[in-house]
Amino acid sequence: MIECSEKARQMDRLRAIMHRLRAPGGCPWDAEQTHASLVPNLIEEAYETVDAIQRDDMPHLREELGDLLLQVVFHSELASERGDFDVDEVAREISEKLIRRHPHVFATSGADDAEAVLKQWDEIKRSEKGTGREPFLHGTGKGLPALLRAAKLQKKAAKVGFDWPDEEGVRDKIREELDEVESADSPEAAAGEIGDLLFSVVNLARFRKLDPEVLLADANRKFEERFGEMEKALRERGRSLEDASLDEMEAAWQAAKKR
Repeated sequence: MIECSEKARQMDRLRAIMHRLRAPGGCPWDAEQTHASLVPNLIEEAYETVDAIQRDDMPHLREELGDLLLQVVFHSELASERGDFDVDEVAREISEKLIRRHPHVFATSGADDAEAVLKQWDEIKRSEKGTGREPFLHGTGKGLPALLRAAKLQKKAAKVGFDWPDEEGVRDKIREELDEVESADSPEAAAGEIGDLLFSVVNLARFRKLDPEVLLADANRKFEERFGEMEKALRERGRSLEDASLDEMEAAWQAAKKR
């Protein structure tokens, strides 16, 4: 099976390879891993997949999806060794969930547009998890990075009407939070107000139907590219980052920004 080239059996091949790596006489590194030790790998592969999507790099996306799939198979192999579950049970559970949460496709529900589908999905999810007795936002976005979780919390709160009536209210809130940052009288107070300011900026992105994580990733990439161009321009003039003055760096930065 490990040498199998049949297209329809590549998932079986991947499982066989993973099993061999974890078996006695396999790979010492793979044999040492646990669910906890693999968390950084799982997060990294997810973000690298996102990066490939944002760059519309299909060959790279195929590779990164494979790396992400490996994490699913790896965790399933670890669970199988303990008798918890295997990858077939993972696939079965998500298949049943998809059927259960899409009654407009697989049953007789009448959700006719994307908004109705999402509303129905949330209602089914809450009934499945018995969350009617728990706080409405309980567990929302758990495990997500703070920026993503902020957007998810705001979006869910908006579903029950807890939202600004228009974008102007969001912009006013950002100005209010910025004023509070400037008037904070201690580092601790400033930290709290900066957090509130960030939360409000996430809200503005949501109002414009933009993903704040994607926006920040783009800003990071833009900063990195411009900084590299600035560094290159300084080097061409015989200056290093350490030797250049702030005015020299600013001039090179603005030139890079124009380009």
